[in-house]
Amino acid sequence: MTVTAFFKALFVALSLGLDVFAVSVGVGMRGTDRNIKIRIGIAFAVAEMTMTVLGVLLGQAAGKLLGDAAGYLGFAALVGVGAYMMYEALHGTEEGGGFDLSRGWGLVLGALSISLDSLGIGFSILYIGVPLGISLVFIGITSVVSTTLGLALGKRLGVVAEETAALWAGVVLIITGVAFAALKYFHIGA
Repeated sequence: MTVTAFFKALFVALSLGLDVFAVSVGVGMRGTDRNIKIRIGIAFAVAEMTMTVLGVLLGQAAGKLLGDAAGYLGFAALVGVGAYMMYEALHGTEEGGGFDLSRGWGLVLGALSISLDSLGIGFSILYIGVPLGISLVFIGITSVVSTTLGLALGKRLGVVAEETAALWAGVVLIITGVAFAALKYFHIGA
């Protein structure tokens, strides 16, 4: 793997990890034991990777229909997901509502809500020049680490860190989408 490919995969994984971190901080503010942290970490990582693969399948279909333009559409999806994440952070949408995000349907809905951005990431991941397997490993590890850190630090960091992390995740995704489109356009690192 080239250095460029490494950093592309890392930036995508970190931007997803910030979103996972934000939700985990919110759950961690209630206090959680070790088993709950493990369960949430696994659920979030599986959801992130599954939605990424679904996004890849949609991206492949779009690639067959749209050709080279599908790459730019994928990068636009990154920007759109980032803008949506920023909107959610700035307008105070509440993750999970009244659900207990540590088990049952609350955990399932929480994992699905944080992994919807991975659908958009998966759509564009084919066009950043990093093998899917490597990207999934980065996303899985980053998700588990982000969940663990968010849960552990949630009680100390409070609501401000949760909102700030979600906002920064959106900013990073927008910058990443624009940067990847520029790299593709100028044939750099492909």
